[in-house]
Amino acid sequence: MIEEHLESSNPYSNSNSIHEQLTLEQKFQIVTSVAEECIGENDLLNLLASKHQPVCYDGFEPSGQMHIAQGVMKTINVKKLISAGCHVKILIADWCAKLNNKMGGDLTKIETVGRYMIEIWKAIGMDLEGGKVEFLWSSKEINARADEYWPLVLDIALNNSVNKIISCSEIMGRIEKDELTAAQIIYPCMQCADIFFHKVDICQLGMDQRKVNVLAREYCDNIKRTSKPIILSHYMLPGLQGQDKMSKSDPSFSSIFMDDDEAKVIDKIKKAYCPPKIVEGNPCLDYIKYVVLPWFNEFTVERNVDNGGNKTYKSFEELVVDYESGQIHPGDLKPSLSKSLNKILEPVREHFKKNTYANNLQKSVKAYGVTKKDKHAKPKSVKACGVTKAMEAPAAEALKLLSVSESSNSNKDQLTLEQKFEIVKSVGEECIQENELRNLIAKKPIIFCYDGFEPSGRMHIAQGIMKTLNVNKLISADCRVKIWIADWFAKLNNKMGGDLGKIETVGRYMIEIWKAIGMDLGGGKVEFLWSSKEINARADEYWPLVLDIASNNSLNRIIRCSQIMGRSEKDELTAAQIIYPCMQCADIFFLKADICQLGMDQRKVNVLAREYCDVIKRKNKPIILSHHMLPGLQEGQEKMSKSDPSSSIFMDDEEAAVHEKIQKAFCPPKIVEQNPCLEYIQYIVLPWFNEFTVERGADNGGNKTFKSFEELVVDYESGELHPYDLKLALSKSLNTILQPVRELLRKDGIAKELSKCVKAYRITK
Repeated sequence: MIEEHLESSNPYSNSNSIHEQLTLEQKFQIVTSVAEECIGENDLLNLLASKHQPVCYDGFEPSGQMHIAQGVMKTINVKKLISAGCHVKILIADWCAKLNNKMGGDLTKIETVGRYMIEIWKAIGMDLEGGKVEFLWSSKEINARADEYWPLVLDIALNNSVNKIISCSEIMGRIEKDELTAAQIIYPCMQCADIFFHKVDICQLGMDQRKVNVLAREYCDNIKRTSKPIILSHYMLPGLQGQDKMSKSDPSFSSIFMDDDEAKVIDKIKKAYCPPKIVEGNPCLDYIKYVVLPWFNEFTVERNVDNGGNKTYKSFEELVVDYESGQIHPGDLKPSLSKSLNKILEPVREHFKKNTYANNLQKSVKAYGVTKKDKHAKPKSVKACGVTKAMEAPAAEALKLLSVSESSNSNKDQLTLEQKFEIVKSVGEECIQENELRNLIAKKPIIFCYDGFEPSGRMHIAQGIMKTLNVNKLISADCRVKIWIADWFAKLNNKMGGDLGKIETVGRYMIEIWKAIGMDLGGGKVEFLWSSKEINARADEYWPLVLDIASNNSLNRIIRCSQIMGRSEKDELTAAQIIYPCMQCADIFFLKADICQLGMDQRKVNVLAREYCDVIKRKNKPIILSHHMLPGLQEGQEKMSKSDPSSSIFMDDEEAAVHEKIQKAFCPPKIVEQNPCLEYIQYIVLPWFNEFTVERGADNGGNKTFKSFEELVVDYESGELHPYDLKLALSKSLNTILQPVRELLRKDGIAKELSKCVKAYRITK
């Protein structure tokens, strides 16, 4: 009965009204006939019973000439789905093609290939009338709702380990052992997101895409979503030489292309693998089963009367019986197969002969050739092109050289060039590169410095006081400071349990503390920028930049940057923690930063940004100022830890708490190296007050004021200055610095409430 409904309409006819005549069981049988495997059969029955027009998703990377499986099998499947009342969305995955280095990552070529493929489907008879089929360009759709799409990608990445995503690499034509780029970790997360972004009920793709569709169903479990996408995985036609599947990079004998001429089809089928009496692994029989019989509903073998005469088969099972018995010989089967295929392909040839637009597309695609899966190849940097031009233009703008003005305002400044240079350089424990910094200060009137932080709990003294000191120094040297409130990054790194509401509260609390402690926020020279807000405002600029950085760096290279998240390379990272360094690198260019002023633990990603400049041929590289990282108060703690309150002094600690923590701090007599109390004096107290006074009784030498750290070291190493006296003086100095914060939290209702909330939150690593 179902076959009768389908037979009544050949592939060129309108099937829009067929589904109105079908029973639920008939619709179910038609839809499942598309697939070699259906995951969620019960879900599919319920869907067809309850939804008038289920949404089916299919997609493709524009990546060269179209082979017959893409052309004919997709057309057959789309026709079946429409006949059962479905609406089909075909996603032209241009961004994914770029990430996977198809057409060398050139979006202009990718767009041309996409348009060429649409022309083929028109010619072959895909039912494009009546609005039941939509072609959607992924770049255009994403940019139209970027604020919805990218948080979804990030959430999927957050819920899956890197190893889990690598296991999906088959969807890109890769294997798990390939050296993947970071972009090829983002790719499966994007493809998974597409399913939810386009409100898909049914995923209809090849068996090679099965893993990412299963990933989408597993993600539903993570987010407690009951309606999971149904997976229809169709059969993958093998290559003509017996390969597992067709290969565009082997056009000679592996694949038949939709625009092959008649002679070429005959030649390829003639040379195809087709062992007598063997059905299993026989590509010629597969072509008959999955292409010819579904297209014509029959297959005729033409033979001489002496060989038994012509015979028409209505089912594949009939053909198998005769082939296995030897009644049908490959010498007869192959010419008949060639004839059937040429009959199917003839409308395509005619279309490309007569339609100038299609003909020009075809010439371009054939001239491009095919990009092989070179695991070491890297795509070109972002360039504007056709449908993606609106998306690419802002990205190109972000990558422009930040020109160094020839004019200088040094005549009207009180500070000399050398004084400005020394002030700016003093912010960093390391400067990369000093000569570039001198040149920047000499020639650029307004210098932009970038700093950032994850809102992740109570603010410790290094974040509060050292950042204030550094910002005020930079402003004094006529710099502008952009402080990036990395709320999305905190979510990706699972800070505050990934709760953006809590993360925002922490961010606001930290800003209040900087105001209280004396960060110079007057005159508009310091900007606090929320990453989520800024990224969503210019998503069409930001995300192509992230993807380009990811495309130009191997997965292993990005993993080496995991230190920036407080992770190690041996940690089991989520896929989100691969996207994180690519985003942080993109921030530098997105914010048009001349100087990156961050801690030594962020050095690797800043170096990554300089390396990226080499890739994109950008001369003006961001200058890196990496400041010192204060250690924890206990022995052997390399840095403060918010999850261990005893290791840190917090900006809102009470006077007694500060005193107690310093008294218990590691401070060995006469030992300067790795002594946290001395580091607090060197990097906080002396820069804040320009002196440090130790109060002692006359019997112990009396009070002494140190103007430099070097003076202090001499007395401490000699034993003249004892840890007990030093600790008392350090506690007093720190409490003097922190007193304005305590006053704010007592008197200001908003700040007090923020502090109360933050203290109640549980810290997550």
